[in-house]
Amino acid sequence: MEPQENWNTSEKSKLLQPGPPPYQDHSGYPPPGSFPSTSGYQAQQYGASGPYGQGPYPGHPAVTVQPAVYLTNTPLPYPLPDYLGYSIFTMLCCCLPLGIAALIYSINTRNANLSGQQQIAEKNSKMARIMNHIALGIGLALIVVYIVYFVVVVKHHHKTSP
Repeated sequence: MEPQENWNTSEKSKLLQPGPPPYQDHSGYPPPGSFPSTSGYQAQQYGASGPYGQGPYPGHPAVTVQPAVYLTNTPLPYPLPDYLGYSIFTMLCCCLPLGIAALIYSINTRNANLSGQQQIAEKNSKMARIMNHIALGIGLALIVVYIVYFVVVVKHHHKTSP
């Protein structure tokens, strides 16, 4: 075995490190990254692939990469109530404008339940319930006012008639 002082340390250090990347000759082509921007006026003038109509290498088309969007069409494990029947009742029998608004929120709740968007479904379900309660309250108040008015007018009419 050789003593350690005779070892060539530069040879040993080369074994542990990767070598330099291979030489890349860009003669005749612009260096990478020097293509004109594809935004603004140049995108209108040259199109989406730049002024050369090709990618970074001759004969290769430019490739546009878009981020992946994952949508799930799984329904929620427990669909939130949409109050659709309640909305139709308040629209027809109590207060038409608030009933229509509640009906729209009810339909949006049903769509959010089907597409798996729980936060939107919660928000729309809550708004549909609130609108329905308000419409029902207004409808009941109008019925009570109508009954009281009718009773007062009929009693007053019977008192004044001979």
